[in-house]
Amino acid sequence: MAQDDDFEPRLGKLRAIGGTPKSYLSRVLRSAMLASGGTFGRAPRRTGFTGARIGKGAGVGRVLAARDHFAAYRSRRVIVKFSIPKLTGKGIAAARAHMRYVQRDGVTREGAPGQLYGAETDKADGRAFIDRAEAGDDARQFRFIVSAEDGAEYEDLKPLTRRLMAQMEQDLDTKLDWVAVDHHNTGHPHTHIIVRGRNDRGADLVIAKEYLTQGLRERAAELVSLDLGPRGDLEIEDRLRREVGQERLTSLDRGLLRDVAEDGLVSPRHVDPRLYALRAGRLQTLARLGLAQEEAPTRWRLAEGLEDTLRRMGERGDIQKTLYRALTQGGIDRDRADQVIYQPAAADARPLVGRLVARGLSDELKDRHYLVVDGVDGRAHYVEIGRGLATDPIPEGAVIRVEPRSTQARAVDHTVAAIAQANGGRYSVDLHLATDPTASAGFAEAHIRRLEAMRRGRASVERQEDGSWIIGADHIEQAAAFEKRQAESAPVVVTTLSARPLDQQVGVAGATWLDRELIAEAPEPLRDAGFGRQARQALALRRQWLIDQGLARQEQDQVIYRAGLLTRLQRRDLIVAAEGLGRETGLNFSEARPGQRIEGVYRRSVDLASGRFAVIERSRDFTLVPWKRALEGQEGRAVSGVLREAGVSWTIGRGRGGPSIS
Repeated sequence: MAQDDDFEPRLGKLRAIGGTPKSYLSRVLRSAMLASGGTFGRAPRRTGFTGARIGKGAGVGRVLAARDHFAAYRSRRVIVKFSIPKLTGKGIAAARAHMRYVQRDGVTREGAPGQLYGAETDKADGRAFIDRAEAGDDARQFRFIVSAEDGAEYEDLKPLTRRLMAQMEQDLDTKLDWVAVDHHNTGHPHTHIIVRGRNDRGADLVIAKEYLTQGLRERAAELVSLDLGPRGDLEIEDRLRREVGQERLTSLDRGLLRDVAEDGLVSPRHVDPRLYALRAGRLQTLARLGLAQEEAPTRWRLAEGLEDTLRRMGERGDIQKTLYRALTQGGIDRDRADQVIYQPAAADARPLVGRLVARGLSDELKDRHYLVVDGVDGRAHYVEIGRGLATDPIPEGAVIRVEPRSTQARAVDHTVAAIAQANGGRYSVDLHLATDPTASAGFAEAHIRRLEAMRRGRASVERQEDGSWIIGADHIEQAAAFEKRQAESAPVVVTTLSARPLDQQVGVAGATWLDRELIAEAPEPLRDAGFGRQARQALALRRQWLIDQGLARQEQDQVIYRAGLLTRLQRRDLIVAAEGLGRETGLNFSEARPGQRIEGVYRRSVDLASGRFAVIERSRDFTLVPWKRALEGQEGRAVSGVLREAGVSWTIGRGRGGPSIS
């Protein structure tokens, strides 16, 4: 008697069991489809290479992304952002700066500095972590920000992070070298995770894009849902109800955008009456914002570019909260009308002078920084400054100047273009000096530095083996395009006018910002409010101090300042500083004079009331000269140059033949 699982084997060649087309037409069609990259009987598949599946975790990411969307609807929401910065060149320095920043003050619930932790320790060493990356020649590192919508429900985020990283190791089939730090200084607690770009065999760690963009987020959502349970109806409805009146992009907006009909109209109607009411309420909010219009009963037209507009509104709201929080923490009271966003790209943008209140990260993954500046115009300004490394560290309370970065070609670019045009499209120091006998070698070398910067910035300039440069006919356009790219990454130029706050400038023996303002032909206009009023009061006190010191005198209704006031004050400042440095080094101080050639070893910089100065040590003495950024990282190296009014154009290395930098 036959059973249900009986079968009769047929011996023969392995082959597909489907039928084979027998007609000539069928064979032609199949051949045509195969030749075009398609498959017979179905639409041709896109075969373009995307790279999305290269690397570890591609399969896991694909499976997780394709899971049941109805189940995902009730799962806990988690946002995962990532970046993959390179560690080559200045990347290691940027990685160290980022590591310091994620451990900054005020990020814990108690307002304390952030504490790094790892898989098996609650106190990880960030410096050692970066040292391992540098010693291992890591090409990159992975940075993640994991933020669970219900993260505030966790008393401690460390166990969740460790479970997530253990799951990630399992998905990627490798042990990971990672550190993390939890931040509680925003509305949503979140975790910064930094992963080395090496696997457990020492090879480059390559993670599939699908895992980075979707897989890790789904894993985190699984863990949070396991801990807190799936979202209930009341939780979901409460979240959606909060979205109705928000001035930012919400999930309700995304749903409305998906439901726009071919005629461009959308209805709030929905099978769920509660969601119908929420969608209708959201449309009323959009109408109040001027972003939707009812053209017929329950038929609405959404504004063009609604998504981008709402996203910008959300960003603006976040900025206003950041500005308010920074002012509150700094004990500064400014009316809402006097809290503004600095717009460097605006046609009427002007330089901004004020006191630095705070500095922070507007985008922690892309290393986008911001400043909060209390301006002399009586207003508090939020200023996007772009990449962190583009702006030197500045102490809070310092007086600074912020101005839009130019997007035009510089005078140096026009000079290069003119000399190249006269020399068959080539530029070099020798050609420059031959074309313009009045130019100095240092002046010509400054043009080479500009070309080097443009070459690193992917501009169309080409350096030849003999040191000359090929300059195209469109060099001015290339230079302007280079400046525009620079402005995208660093839209403003920030200059420290005084590293000391106003109250420390009033009675100090040094050339301060207050002194420069007192003798300026066109001083900064000061509003009689906020920091402008404080600056006015400080100027009055400084004026009286100068009179008491015999450096100024009152004649009826005006004050006459002694000739060379700034030079006298700076000299006093240097002499006082030199006494301490002399005791420290055991060397005598030798004052540098304008036009004097300076040669020695650069030891370090010192911040004085008159500004930052470089300590140049010689065999029997040392001197102090104005510091330039070109000296950064050159401690212990021989330097030389001539002291001029504009500073020193430094040559690094002994003698006159070394590479010159400014």
